[in-house]
Amino acid sequence: MTNDPEGGPDARAALPRLITVTPEAFAAEYWGRKPLLARAADLDEDFADLFSLDAVDELVANRAIRTPFVRMANEGDLLAPGRYTSPSGFGAEVGDQLDSDKVLAEFAGGATLVLQGLHRTWEPLRGFTRTLIDELGHPAQVNAYVTPASSRGFDPHYDVHDVFVIQIHGEKHWVIHPPVHEDPLSDQPWSDRAPDVAAQAEGAPAIDATFAPGDVLYLPRGWIHSATALGGTSIHLTIGVAALTRWDIVEQLVAGLKDDPALRGSLPVGLGDVQAAVAGAVEAISSRLRGSADGASVAAALDRKLRASTRPAPVRPISTVERLGSLDGATVRWREGWGARLERTTTEVRIVGRAKTVSLPLEAASAVEALLGGAVSRAAELPGLDRDSSLVVARRLVREGVLVVL
Repeated sequence: MTNDPEGGPDARAALPRLITVTPEAFAAEYWGRKPLLARAADLDEDFADLFSLDAVDELVANRAIRTPFVRMANEGDLLAPGRYTSPSGFGAEVGDQLDSDKVLAEFAGGATLVLQGLHRTWEPLRGFTRTLIDELGHPAQVNAYVTPASSRGFDPHYDVHDVFVIQIHGEKHWVIHPPVHEDPLSDQPWSDRAPDVAAQAEGAPAIDATFAPGDVLYLPRGWIHSATALGGTSIHLTIGVAALTRWDIVEQLVAGLKDDPALRGSLPVGLGDVQAAVAGAVEAISSRLRGSADGASVAAALDRKLRASTRPAPVRPISTVERLGSLDGATVRWREGWGARLERTTTEVRIVGRAKTVSLPLEAASAVEALLGGAVSRAAELPGLDRDSSLVVARRLVREGVLVVL
Protein backbone atom coordinates (compact mmCIF):
# COMPACT_ATOMS: atom_id res chain seq x y z
CA MET A 1 0.00 0.00 0.00
CA THR A 2 1.24 3.48 -0.79
CA ASN A 3 0.01 6.94 0.13
CA ASP A 4 1.18 10.17 -1.42
CA PRO A 5 3.05 12.62 0.85
CA GLU A 6 -0.06 14.71 1.46
CA GLY A 7 -2.07 11.73 2.63
CA GLY A 8 -3.95 11.03 -0.58
CA PRO A 9 -6.27 8.10 -1.11
CA ASP A 10 -4.81 4.65 -1.52
CA ALA A 11 -5.39 2.99 -4.86
CA ARG A 12 -6.54 -0.21 -3.12
CA ALA A 13 -9.92 -0.60 -1.47
CA ALA A 14 -9.81 -1.46 2.25
CA LEU A 15 -12.95 -3.48 3.00
CA PRO A 16 -12.37 -6.16 0.32
CA ARG A 17 -9.00 -6.92 1.93
CA LEU A 18 -10.78 -7.90 5.15
CA ILE A 19 -13.61 -10.14 3.94
CA THR A 20 -14.13 -13.27 1.83
CA VAL A 21 -17.52 -12.20 0.49
CA THR A 22 -18.43 -9.27 -1.72
CA PRO A 23 -18.92 -5.90 0.00
CA GLU A 24 -22.58 -6.12 -0.98
CA ALA A 25 -22.97 -9.54 0.65
CA PHE A 26 -21.12 -8.33 3.74
CA ALA A 27 -23.47 -5.35 4.07
CA ALA A 28 -26.58 -7.48 3.62
CA GLU A 29 -25.67 -10.59 5.62
CA TYR A 30 -23.00 -9.75 8.20
CA TRP A 31 -22.85 -6.04 9.04
CA GLY A 32 -24.25 -5.62 12.54
CA ARG A 33 -25.65 -9.17 12.46
CA LYS A 34 -23.09 -11.94 12.83
CA PRO A 35 -19.34 -12.65 12.83
CA LEU A 36 -17.32 -13.41 9.72
CA LEU A 37 -14.01 -15.30 10.01
CA ALA A 38 -11.80 -14.94 6.93
CA ARG A 39 -8.70 -17.11 6.71
CA ALA A 40 -5.45 -15.81 5.25
CA ALA A 41 -5.40 -18.51 2.57
CA ASP A 42 -8.76 -17.29 1.25
CA LEU A 43 -7.84 -13.61 1.51
CA ASP A 44 -4.35 -14.04 0.00
CA GLU A 45 -3.11 -11.32 2.39
CA ASP A 46 -0.48 -11.00 5.10
CA PHE A 47 -1.05 -7.29 5.93
CA ALA A 48 2.70 -6.74 6.31
CA ASP A 49 2.23 -3.37 4.61
CA LEU A 50 0.06 -2.22 7.51
CA PHE A 51 1.86 -3.39 10.65
CA SER A 52 4.52 -5.76 12.00
CA LEU A 53 6.61 -6.73 15.00
CA ASP A 54 9.26 -4.25 13.84
CA ALA A 55 6.60 -1.53 13.79
CA VAL A 56 5.82 -2.22 17.44
CA ASP A 57 9.50 -1.91 18.42
CA GLU A 58 9.81 1.30 16.39
CA LEU A 59 6.82 2.86 18.17
CA VAL A 60 7.99 1.75 21.62
CA ALA A 61 11.68 2.57 21.25
CA ASN A 62 11.80 5.67 19.06
CA ARG A 63 8.50 7.55 18.87
CA ALA A 64 8.08 8.87 22.45
CA ILE A 65 4.52 7.55 22.52
CA ARG A 66 2.58 8.96 25.47
CA THR A 67 -0.50 7.94 27.42
CA PRO A 68 -3.36 7.59 26.58
CA PHE A 69 -1.96 6.29 23.27
CA VAL A 70 -0.58 3.30 25.19
CA ARG A 71 -1.63 1.06 28.07
CA MET A 72 -0.61 -2.29 29.50
CA ALA A 73 -2.61 -5.06 31.17
CA ASN A 74 -1.82 -8.35 32.88
CA GLU A 75 -4.40 -11.13 33.10
CA GLY A 76 -7.22 -8.68 32.56
CA ASP A 77 -6.04 -5.97 34.99
CA LEU A 78 -4.79 -2.61 33.72
CA LEU A 79 -1.36 -1.63 35.00
CA ALA A 80 -0.71 1.77 36.55
CA PRO A 81 0.91 3.98 33.86
CA GLY A 82 3.96 4.57 36.06
CA ARG A 83 4.92 0.92 35.60
CA TYR A 84 5.64 1.46 31.89
CA THR A 85 6.17 5.22 31.47
CA SER A 86 8.71 7.76 32.73
CA PRO A 87 10.34 11.12 31.90
CA SER A 88 12.98 10.97 29.16
CA GLY A 89 15.66 13.20 30.56
CA PHE A 90 16.79 16.74 29.85
CA GLY A 91 14.55 18.46 27.34
CA ALA A 92 11.94 15.69 27.52
CA GLU A 93 10.87 15.72 31.14
CA VAL A 94 7.20 14.92 30.49
CA GLY A 95 6.53 11.92 32.72
CA ASP A 96 3.98 9.91 30.72
CA GLN A 97 6.26 8.82 27.87
CA LEU A 98 6.61 5.13 27.11
CA ASP A 99 9.78 3.73 28.72
CA SER A 100 11.21 0.89 26.64
CA ASP A 101 13.09 -0.59 29.63
CA LYS A 102 9.92 -0.73 31.70
CA VAL A 103 7.94 -2.15 28.78
CA LEU A 104 10.57 -4.87 28.41
CA ALA A 105 10.25 -5.81 32.08
CA GLU A 106 6.45 -5.87 32.08
CA PHE A 107 6.17 -7.67 28.73
CA ALA A 108 8.69 -10.31 29.84
CA GLY A 109 6.55 -10.72 32.95
CA GLY A 110 3.45 -11.51 30.93
CA ALA A 111 1.79 -8.12 30.39
CA THR A 112 -0.02 -7.21 27.18
CA LEU A 113 0.94 -3.97 25.44
CA VAL A 114 -1.88 -1.99 23.83
CA LEU A 115 -0.96 0.71 21.31
CA GLN A 116 -4.00 2.91 20.81
CA GLY A 117 -4.98 5.37 18.10
CA LEU A 118 -2.64 3.93 15.47
CA HIS A 119 -4.79 5.51 12.78
CA ARG A 120 -3.19 8.72 14.00
CA THR A 121 0.38 7.60 14.74
CA TRP A 122 1.28 5.01 12.09
CA GLU A 123 1.09 6.23 8.49
CA PRO A 124 0.15 2.97 6.70
CA LEU A 125 -2.77 2.47 9.06
CA ARG A 126 -3.76 6.11 8.76
CA GLY A 127 -4.30 5.79 5.02
CA PHE A 128 -5.97 2.39 5.29
CA THR A 129 -8.38 3.59 7.97
CA ARG A 130 -9.39 6.69 5.99
CA THR A 131 -10.23 4.45 3.03
CA LEU A 132 -12.23 2.06 5.22
CA ILE A 133 -14.20 4.96 6.73
CA ASP A 134 -15.10 6.16 3.25
CA GLU A 135 -16.27 2.68 2.29
CA LEU A 136 -18.27 1.96 5.44
CA GLY A 137 -19.62 5.45 6.10
CA HIS A 138 -18.92 5.07 9.83
CA PRO A 139 -16.06 6.34 12.06
CA ALA A 140 -13.18 3.93 12.72
CA GLN A 141 -9.97 3.75 14.77
CA VAL A 142 -7.15 1.21 15.24
CA ASN A 143 -5.45 -0.36 18.27
CA ALA A 144 -2.71 -3.02 18.37
CA TYR A 145 -2.62 -5.72 21.03
CA VAL A 146 0.81 -7.23 21.65
CA THR A 147 0.62 -10.28 23.89
CA PRO A 148 3.49 -12.44 25.20
CA ALA A 149 3.39 -16.23 24.92
CA SER A 150 0.47 -18.01 26.60
CA SER A 151 -0.86 -14.80 28.11
CA ARG A 152 -4.44 -13.56 28.21
CA GLY A 153 -4.94 -9.85 27.78
CA PHE A 154 -8.49 -9.18 28.98
CA ASP A 155 -11.35 -11.15 30.51
CA PRO A 156 -14.34 -12.17 28.34
CA HIS A 157 -16.13 -8.95 27.44
CA TYR A 158 -18.02 -7.24 24.66
CA ASP A 159 -17.32 -3.99 22.84
CA VAL A 160 -19.81 -1.22 22.16
CA HIS A 161 -18.45 -0.88 18.62
CA ASP A 162 -17.98 -3.32 15.75
CA VAL A 163 -14.45 -4.62 15.19
CA PHE A 164 -12.27 -6.13 12.51
CA VAL A 165 -9.49 -8.19 14.11
CA ILE A 166 -6.39 -8.74 11.93
CA GLN A 167 -3.81 -11.25 13.17
CA ILE A 168 -0.41 -9.77 12.30
CA HIS A 169 2.21 -11.94 14.06
CA GLY A 170 2.15 -15.22 15.95
CA GLU A 171 -0.98 -17.12 16.87
CA LYS A 172 -3.85 -16.31 19.18
CA HIS A 173 -6.73 -18.48 20.31
CA TRP A 174 -10.10 -16.73 20.26
CA VAL A 175 -13.33 -17.78 21.94
CA ILE A 176 -16.48 -15.97 20.78
CA HIS A 177 -19.93 -16.15 22.39
CA PRO A 178 -23.27 -14.64 21.30
CA PRO A 179 -24.44 -11.40 22.93
CA VAL A 180 -26.26 -11.07 26.20
CA HIS A 181 -27.25 -7.55 25.13
CA GLU A 182 -27.63 -7.03 21.39
CA ASP A 183 -26.40 -3.85 19.73
CA PRO A 184 -25.17 -2.09 22.89
CA LEU A 185 -24.82 1.67 22.68
CA SER A 186 -21.75 3.56 23.81
CA ASP A 187 -23.18 4.11 27.31
CA GLN A 188 -24.03 0.40 27.77
CA PRO A 189 -20.62 -1.19 28.52
CA TRP A 190 -20.12 -4.86 29.26
CA SER A 191 -19.25 -4.08 32.88
CA ASP A 192 -22.91 -3.15 33.44
CA ARG A 193 -23.75 -6.79 32.68
CA ALA A 194 -20.61 -8.48 34.01
CA PRO A 195 -22.41 -11.44 35.67
CA ASP A 196 -24.40 -12.18 32.50
CA VAL A 197 -21.25 -11.89 30.37
CA ALA A 198 -19.34 -14.26 32.64
CA ALA A 199 -22.19 -16.78 32.60
CA GLN A 200 -22.49 -16.62 28.80
CA ALA A 201 -18.73 -17.16 28.47
CA GLU A 202 -19.14 -20.50 30.28
CA GLY A 203 -21.50 -21.79 27.59
CA ALA A 204 -20.89 -23.24 24.13
CA PRO A 205 -18.97 -20.76 21.94
CA ALA A 206 -20.06 -19.60 18.51
CA ILE A 207 -16.41 -19.54 17.40
CA ASP A 208 -13.49 -21.38 19.02
CA ALA A 209 -10.50 -20.97 16.74
CA THR A 210 -6.79 -20.24 16.53
CA PHE A 211 -5.88 -17.26 14.36
CA ALA A 212 -2.68 -17.23 12.31
CA PRO A 213 -1.07 -14.25 10.53
CA GLY A 214 -3.38 -12.89 7.85
CA ASP A 215 -6.60 -14.18 9.41
CA VAL A 216 -9.35 -11.59 9.88
CA LEU A 217 -12.45 -11.65 12.10
CA TYR A 218 -15.38 -9.29 11.80
CA LEU A 219 -17.30 -9.08 15.08
CA PRO A 220 -20.45 -6.97 15.57
CA ARG A 221 -20.79 -4.98 18.80
CA GLY A 222 -22.11 -6.96 21.71
CA TRP A 223 -20.47 -10.29 20.83
CA ILE A 224 -18.47 -11.61 23.79
CA HIS A 225 -14.82 -12.47 23.20
CA SER A 226 -11.50 -13.27 24.84
CA ALA A 227 -8.13 -14.29 23.43
CA THR A 228 -4.94 -16.05 24.53
CA ALA A 229 -1.54 -15.93 22.80
CA LEU A 230 -0.05 -19.30 21.82
CA GLY A 231 3.59 -20.34 21.68
CA GLY A 232 5.16 -16.92 21.25
CA THR A 233 4.47 -13.22 20.90
CA SER A 234 1.13 -12.45 19.27
CA ILE A 235 0.21 -9.18 17.61
CA HIS A 236 -3.22 -8.34 16.30
CA LEU A 237 -4.86 -5.16 15.14
CA THR A 238 -8.37 -4.26 16.21
CA ILE A 239 -10.15 -1.82 13.92
CA GLY A 240 -13.02 -0.41 15.95
CA VAL A 241 -15.98 0.91 13.96
CA ALA A 242 -18.34 3.20 15.89
CA ALA A 243 -21.44 2.48 13.85
CA LEU A 244 -23.98 5.26 13.57
CA THR A 245 -27.28 3.79 14.77
CA ARG A 246 -31.02 4.27 14.66
CA TRP A 247 -30.69 5.75 18.13
CA ASP A 248 -28.66 8.56 16.54
CA ILE A 249 -31.70 9.23 14.36
CA VAL A 250 -33.95 9.23 17.43
CA GLU A 251 -31.65 11.71 19.17
CA GLN A 252 -31.78 14.04 16.20
CA LEU A 253 -35.57 13.81 16.01
CA VAL A 254 -35.96 14.41 19.75
CA ALA A 255 -33.61 17.38 19.64
CA GLY A 256 -35.98 19.04 17.16
CA LEU A 257 -38.92 18.65 19.57
CA LYS A 258 -37.56 21.38 21.85
CA ASP A 259 -39.16 23.94 19.54
CA ASP A 260 -42.67 22.71 20.48
CA PRO A 261 -44.18 24.83 23.30
CA ALA A 262 -46.51 21.94 24.19
CA LEU A 263 -43.46 19.93 25.24
CA ARG A 264 -41.67 22.71 27.10
CA GLY A 265 -44.49 23.47 29.51
CA SER A 266 -44.11 22.80 33.22
CA LEU A 267 -45.78 19.86 34.88
CA PRO A 268 -48.51 20.70 37.46
CA VAL A 269 -47.60 21.64 41.03
CA GLY A 270 -46.99 18.47 42.95
CA LEU A 271 -46.72 16.73 39.57
CA GLY A 272 -50.50 16.27 39.49
CA ASP A 273 -51.76 13.58 37.12
CA VAL A 274 -48.44 12.33 35.73
CA GLN A 275 -50.15 9.64 33.70
CA ALA A 276 -52.22 12.25 31.86
CA ALA A 277 -49.11 14.38 31.34
CA VAL A 278 -47.26 11.41 29.84
CA ALA A 279 -50.17 10.68 27.51
CA GLY A 280 -50.27 14.31 26.42
CA ALA A 281 -46.54 14.39 25.79
CA VAL A 282 -46.70 11.19 23.74
CA GLU A 283 -49.52 12.62 21.65
CA ALA A 284 -47.65 15.89 21.12
CA ILE A 285 -44.50 14.00 20.10
CA SER A 286 -46.39 11.74 17.71
CA SER A 287 -48.19 14.66 16.13
CA ARG A 288 -45.02 16.71 15.75
CA LEU A 289 -43.01 13.84 14.27
CA ARG A 290 -45.75 12.89 11.81
CA GLY A 291 -45.91 16.45 10.58
CA SER A 292 -42.27 17.52 10.58
CA ALA A 293 -39.89 14.55 10.50
CA ASP A 294 -37.37 15.58 7.85
CA GLY A 295 -35.15 12.82 6.51
CA ALA A 296 -32.88 15.30 4.75
CA SER A 297 -32.13 17.28 7.89
CA VAL A 298 -31.49 14.11 9.91
CA ALA A 299 -29.16 12.82 7.18
CA ALA A 300 -27.28 16.13 7.27
CA ALA A 301 -26.97 15.88 11.07
CA LEU A 302 -25.60 12.33 10.83
CA ASP A 303 -23.13 13.48 8.20
CA ARG A 304 -21.97 16.23 10.55
CA LYS A 305 -21.56 13.68 13.34
CA LEU A 306 -19.47 11.44 11.06
CA ARG A 307 -17.25 14.34 10.04
CA ALA A 308 -16.88 15.43 13.69
CA SER A 309 -15.77 11.88 14.61
CA THR A 310 -13.07 11.61 11.95
CA ARG A 311 -10.09 13.73 11.02
CA PRO A 312 -8.97 14.64 7.52
CA ALA A 313 -5.61 13.63 6.16
CA PRO A 314 -2.84 15.68 7.82
CA VAL A 315 -1.24 18.56 5.98
CA ARG A 316 2.45 19.39 5.92
CA PRO A 317 2.26 22.99 7.14
CA ILE A 318 5.80 24.17 6.48
CA SER A 319 6.11 22.83 2.94
CA THR A 320 2.57 24.04 2.20
CA VAL A 321 3.49 27.61 3.09
CA GLU A 322 6.71 27.27 1.10
CA ARG A 323 4.72 26.31 -2.01
CA LEU A 324 2.05 29.01 -1.76
CA GLY A 325 4.15 31.44 -3.75
CA SER A 326 4.78 29.04 -6.65
CA LEU A 327 1.46 27.38 -7.45
CA ASP A 328 1.51 28.37 -11.12
CA GLY A 329 2.72 24.98 -12.35
CA ALA A 330 1.40 22.93 -9.46
CA THR A 331 -1.49 20.46 -9.36
CA VAL A 332 -4.05 20.53 -6.55
CA ARG A 333 -6.86 18.36 -5.27
CA TRP A 334 -9.32 18.27 -2.40
CA ARG A 335 -7.78 17.25 0.91
CA GLU A 336 -8.65 13.65 1.69
CA GLY A 337 -11.29 13.38 4.41
CA TRP A 338 -11.98 17.14 4.51
CA GLY A 339 -15.73 16.70 4.29
CA ALA A 340 -17.82 19.75 3.54
CA ARG A 341 -21.11 20.93 2.16
CA LEU A 342 -21.54 23.85 -0.19
CA GLU A 343 -23.94 26.74 0.32
CA ARG A 344 -24.69 29.38 -2.31
CA THR A 345 -25.91 32.92 -1.79
CA THR A 346 -26.48 35.54 -4.43
CA THR A 347 -22.88 36.68 -4.15
CA GLU A 348 -20.74 33.82 -2.82
CA VAL A 349 -20.21 30.10 -2.38
CA ARG A 350 -19.52 28.87 1.14
CA ILE A 351 -17.52 25.73 1.93
CA VAL A 352 -18.88 24.60 5.29
CA GLY A 353 -16.44 22.19 6.92
CA ARG A 354 -16.16 20.54 10.31
CA ALA A 355 -14.20 23.32 11.97
CA LYS A 356 -14.43 26.29 9.62
CA THR A 357 -16.37 27.93 6.80
CA VAL A 358 -14.53 29.34 3.78
CA SER A 359 -16.35 31.88 1.61
CA LEU A 360 -15.44 32.62 -2.01
CA PRO A 361 -16.99 34.74 -4.78
CA LEU A 362 -19.87 32.99 -6.53
CA GLU A 363 -17.89 32.67 -9.77
CA ALA A 364 -15.69 30.10 -7.99
CA ALA A 365 -18.65 27.74 -7.44
CA SER A 366 -18.00 25.54 -10.48
CA ALA A 367 -14.35 25.08 -9.55
CA VAL A 368 -15.20 24.25 -5.94
CA GLU A 369 -17.88 21.75 -6.97
CA ALA A 370 -15.49 20.02 -9.37
CA LEU A 371 -12.72 19.76 -6.78
CA LEU A 372 -15.08 18.53 -4.06
CA GLY A 373 -16.29 15.93 -6.55
CA GLY A 374 -12.77 14.54 -6.93
CA ALA A 375 -11.29 16.55 -9.78
CA VAL A 376 -7.52 17.02 -9.89
CA SER A 377 -6.56 20.29 -11.56
CA ARG A 378 -3.72 22.63 -12.33
CA ALA A 379 -3.81 25.46 -9.83
CA ALA A 380 -3.84 27.96 -12.71
CA GLU A 381 -6.59 26.10 -14.60
CA LEU A 382 -9.46 25.56 -12.17
CA PRO A 383 -12.77 24.93 -13.97
CA GLY A 384 -14.68 28.06 -14.92
CA LEU A 385 -11.98 30.54 -13.90
CA ASP A 386 -9.37 32.53 -15.78
CA ARG A 387 -5.72 32.05 -14.88
CA ASP A 388 -5.41 34.88 -12.36
CA SER A 389 -8.69 34.08 -10.59
CA SER A 390 -7.81 30.40 -10.58
CA LEU A 391 -4.51 31.03 -8.82
CA VAL A 392 -6.18 33.32 -6.27
CA VAL A 393 -8.78 30.66 -5.43
CA ALA A 394 -6.25 27.83 -5.36
CA ARG A 395 -3.90 29.80 -3.12
CA ARG A 396 -6.75 30.62 -0.72
CA LEU A 397 -7.96 27.03 -0.50
CA VAL A 398 -4.44 25.62 -0.04
CA ARG A 399 -3.82 28.22 2.67
CA GLU A 400 -7.06 27.19 4.42
CA GLY A 401 -6.15 23.50 4.28
CA VAL A 402 -9.02 22.63 1.93
CA LEU A 403 -6.78 21.72 -1.03
CA VAL A 404 -3.40 20.01 -1.03
CA VAL A 405 -0.59 20.43 -3.55
CA LEU A 406 0.53 17.28 -5.33
